[in-house]
Amino acid sequence: MSDAAYDFIIVGAGSTGCVLANRLSAKPGLRVLLLEAGPRDLNPWIHIPIGYYRTMDDTRINWQYQTEDVPQSAGRRFDWPRGKVLGGCSSINGLVYARGQAADFDHWRQLGNPGWSYADVLPYFRRAEGASIDDIDEEFHGRDGPLGVSRASANPLCDAYIAAADEAGIPPNPDYNGREQEGAGYFQVTTRNGWRSSAATAYLKPARKRPNLHVQTDTLVRRLILEGTRVVGVEVEQGGKVETLRAGREVLLAAGAINSPQILQVSGIGDAEMLRRAGVDVEHDLPEVGENLQDHYTCRSTYRCAQPVTVNDEVRSWPRKVGVALQWLKDRSGPMSLSAGQVGVFAKTRPECDTPDVQFHFLRYSAQKRGRTLDPFSGFTVTMCQLRPESRGHVRITGPDHRAKPAIQPNYLDAIIDRDTMVAGMKLVRKVAAQPSLADYISEEMLPGRDVTSDDALLDYVRANGSSIFHPSSTCRMGVDTGAVVDPRLRVHGLTGLRVADASIMPTLVSANTNAACIMIGEKAADMILEDIA
Repeated sequence: MSDAAYDFIIVGAGSTGCVLANRLSAKPGLRVLLLEAGPRDLNPWIHIPIGYYRTMDDTRINWQYQTEDVPQSAGRRFDWPRGKVLGGCSSINGLVYARGQAADFDHWRQLGNPGWSYADVLPYFRRAEGASIDDIDEEFHGRDGPLGVSRASANPLCDAYIAAADEAGIPPNPDYNGREQEGAGYFQVTTRNGWRSSAATAYLKPARKRPNLHVQTDTLVRRLILEGTRVVGVEVEQGGKVETLRAGREVLLAAGAINSPQILQVSGIGDAEMLRRAGVDVEHDLPEVGENLQDHYTCRSTYRCAQPVTVNDEVRSWPRKVGVALQWLKDRSGPMSLSAGQVGVFAKTRPECDTPDVQFHFLRYSAQKRGRTLDPFSGFTVTMCQLRPESRGHVRITGPDHRAKPAIQPNYLDAIIDRDTMVAGMKLVRKVAAQPSLADYISEEMLPGRDVTSDDALLDYVRANGSSIFHPSSTCRMGVDTGAVVDPRLRVHGLTGLRVADASIMPTLVSANTNAACIMIGEKAADMILEDIA
């Protein structure tokens, strides 16, 4: 590979790709190319925390994916925003920093993946984290890492919700990323000094001046280049020009749970029969590429607040909006500093659960639909998702065109346990709302509403009104069995010169928001790569 311009080509400048670019280019002599299909992260709304309300539907920095009709969810299609910009989803997500349960990673190890237990991955979470939270246990947290992590700002309505959860049997927990996940407390969020701390600002920006790192935006990968069973590079297009780029050591796919399997499939790597139906020549038969898709399904409850203490009230008129902007400019506080959830609740819906099986996001505002104008009354929202869904879906190309969006079928609520857990979770949300600490704040449940009372009615509401919380994973599953796509060192089975490092390698979905785990995967992958080339 002496003609290769780079040692490593990283496909995708998202949460893991930016980490890989930083850690690999820190080794002098390694030539690293980072490719991103989208633009630079120049949009100012990317860097303002509340900006996700605008950027999540911005077609300029978003892949704008949509699922197929989902049979068990009233036959509806779901929008799946995915970041198409430096930083990827970490530039447009809701900023919640939640790692998952220790049991999640111990389960990965039990599935035959050495090096992925909680004890193994905790050092990488700590290495990544630059926490500015006073009362956290440093056995579980880091303070000097690149990724800014702070705590959501306190608020009387949020305090009342935490107290109500306690009254409902869910204990307060100021650090769900510490010794225990279960409980209610303020979310930890990826901000530093009031600004979003994306993977691009945390990892890529400090490394941009290194002479051995080249970052190429607005560059779409058409396919991987194979010579026999070795991946030697990528074919890309930029500005109408098609070019082949060669990697002397490895190509690292970090394009996410949708794009990584799609790139593999259009390159002829995947289920042979499916590839032939799509009109793609089979280069390497690997049946589970794009299979095992998992995502968190969520459903919301909204409440009319009896007091004018919600964000709806703070931005109801133009003078108030100006005041909110001035507050942000003054000290980076107020509604413009909010993440997609101020209080997090991790709870068990039934006694036989060893660990929490649902998560709530409490938000101090309400709207009829994500990204829409806030309700014209005082309101707040609680969204609830099942943490460990058993339903499985897939991502499959439908033709050889690398620009065509793949067919995405999440199969939400396909498993009975998923339907039962969602209903139980909605009932638990109501139990918290009925507690004394919220009596002075709730005047009416708007959604699901007083007429939705039976389990069947709640399930119908969940089917018709639930949505994705945007945590797709597991489409290039890690494992040592014959069905796995990558091995525990993230090398694609049966090929050389190719690894996958992003949410797609998760054997099972983590019991939390996925961004923190993706950052960890990037940190661990970089170490493994450097060990393997030493």
